[in-house]
Amino acid sequence: MMTSEQHAVLDPVRGSGSRDDEQRRPRAARRWLVPLLVVVLLAQMAAVMVTTAVQQTPTIDEPVYVATAAEYLHGQGIRYNPEHPPLGKLVIAAGVAIADPHVDTGFHGPQIDLGPHLLYESGNDPWTLMFWGRLPVIVLTLLFGLVVFAFARELAGRAAGLTALALYSFSPDVVAHGSLATLDVPTAGFLLTSVWLLWRARLRPRRYVPLAGLALGAALATKMSALPAVPVCMGLAALSVWHAQPDTERRGRLLRVLAGAAVTAVAAIAVVWASYLVVDPRLRWQSQDPVPVVHGLRGTLAHLLPLPRAYTDGMLLQFRFENHPWEGFLFGRVYTGHLWYYLPAALLVKTPLGLLALWAAGAVVLVTVRRLRPAAPYLLVPAGVLLASAMTGVRDFGTRYTLFLPMFLTVAAGCVLAVRRRWATGATAALVLFVAVSSLRTFPYYLPYSNEAFGGPSATHLRLHDSNVDWGQDLGRLADRLRERYPHERIWLVYKGSGVPSAYGIEASDPRGVPVGQVRGLLVVSDSSVAKAKGRLAELIDSSRPVDEVGHSITIYRR
Repeated sequence: MMTSEQHAVLDPVRGSGSRDDEQRRPRAARRWLVPLLVVVLLAQMAAVMVTTAVQQTPTIDEPVYVATAAEYLHGQGIRYNPEHPPLGKLVIAAGVAIADPHVDTGFHGPQIDLGPHLLYESGNDPWTLMFWGRLPVIVLTLLFGLVVFAFARELAGRAAGLTALALYSFSPDVVAHGSLATLDVPTAGFLLTSVWLLWRARLRPRRYVPLAGLALGAALATKMSALPAVPVCMGLAALSVWHAQPDTERRGRLLRVLAGAAVTAVAAIAVVWASYLVVDPRLRWQSQDPVPVVHGLRGTLAHLLPLPRAYTDGMLLQFRFENHPWEGFLFGRVYTGHLWYYLPAALLVKTPLGLLALWAAGAVVLVTVRRLRPAAPYLLVPAGVLLASAMTGVRDFGTRYTLFLPMFLTVAAGCVLAVRRRWATGATAALVLFVAVSSLRTFPYYLPYSNEAFGGPSATHLRLHDSNVDWGQDLGRLADRLRERYPHERIWLVYKGSGVPSAYGIEASDPRGVPVGQVRGLLVVSDSSVAKAKGRLAELIDSSRPVDEVGHSITIYRR
C-alpha cells in the first residue's frame, strides 16, 4: 500500500489541493470570526440598553423631546423646544409614530407642562410611549458602534477595531444615554461619523467630503453644542483634500482645499435647513417666550449664521440659560455658578479606570507612532476643542455633555494594538476585560455609575448630582419598592424628575409644606435633592434614619 505522501507525489494536483484546503479553512474561519464578534458585542449592548430603557421612567429632559416629536408628527410646527434643532426629535418621532399616542393639538400651555400632559393627561401609556421614543436612539447608538469599529480598523487593523468596539459597547455613559430619548448620543455620533468620513476623504475627497458635511449638518441639526466642530471639520476637510492632491500645481491644489472646506460647510448648512423645512415647510416660526437680546460677539455671530431664524433664536435662548446662576454639586460641595474643572473631575469619577488608561495610551500612540500620526488631528483635535467648549458652559449637570469622548478616544484606544509588543497586547486585553467587568457590575443602573476608585454606583451621589446620578429615572422602581416592602406606610416625597408619582401608584405628600413635627413615616428623597438640601429639608434629613435606597438615586429615610 502507498502512503499518503506517495499519493501526493503521484497525484500532485490532489496533494497540493488538500494542503490548500487545509490553509483555507482557518482563513475562512478568521473571516467569519470578526463579523461574529462584532455582532456579539453589539447584541449584548442592545440587550443591556433595551433592558435599561424598559425599566426606567422618564428622565428630566425626555418628556419634552418626546412630546415635541409628537407635535411634529401632527403638523404643529416648531412651537416648543426651539433651543434644540429638530433633527434629533425627528429621529425620536420615528418611534413615537409606532406608539401612535393621542396628541392634544389644542394644548397651549408652557413648555414645562407639554411632556407631562402627553404622558399622563392624554390617555397614553407612559411606559409604552417612552420605550418607543427611546428605541430609535438605541438603534442609532448601535450604528455609531459600527463607525467606531470601522474607524479603528482602518487605522490599526481588525483587532484594533474589535478593541474599540468592545470599549464603546461597555462604556457606562454611552449605554446610559444611548438608552434614553435624548440628543447627546446622536450629536456625538454624527460628529464622529463626519470625522471618519473626512479621514476617508484623504483618498477619495469627491465622495467623502460632501458626505462628511452631511453628517456634520446632522449634528448641528440635533444640538447646537456641535457648532464649535464646524471650523474644526472644515479644517480637516481642507487637510484631507490637500493630502489627496499631492501632484497638483500649488495654486490649483489650494483652490481645491478651499473648495473642500466650503463644500463641508454648505452641505452642513443644507441639512440644518432641510430639518426645519421637514417640520414646517413654510417656516412659520414665532417664539412663545421672549427671545433675549444678546449683545457682543455671541449675539453678532448668532445673527450672521446663514441658518433659519428659529435656529438663531434658539441660540439666543441658550445664551439666556448660560446667564442663569445654576447651582452645582461636586465632591460634597454645593456652589452657585460654574467650576472650570467640573467636567474633567466628573469624567474622572464616571469613566471606568481601564478606559481612562486606554484613552491616555491611545492618545500617546497616535502622536508617537509614525504611521498613525496623520490620524492624530482627526481624533484628538475635535475631542480637545469640544471638551474645551463644554468646559466653558455654566451648567455643571453631568458628563453627558462630553459623550464625544467615549467615541473619539475609544477609537484612539483601539490603536494601542499598533504597538507590536506582546506586553501591549496583554495589557490592552486585561484593561478591556476590566472595563467590561466594571460596566456589567453596574447593570442595570448605568446613570449613577462611578468607577471603583470612587466607591462604585452606590457612592456616586456623595460626589456628583443631576444626570450623573439622579435624573428622575427610578420613579417606577420606587413604586415597586414601596409596594413590596412598605405597604400602607405614610409617604413623604421630594422627587427630582419629570415623572408624575401618582401615575405609578405612589401616593405621597411634600414634607416641605408642613411643620417638621408632623412628618412621620417614610421620607423619600431624590439624591440630587439630598446633595443640595437646605433649610427645612436639611433639618428633616438630619433628624431621620436612612433605611433603604432605590437605584442608587433615591434614598428612603424613616422618621
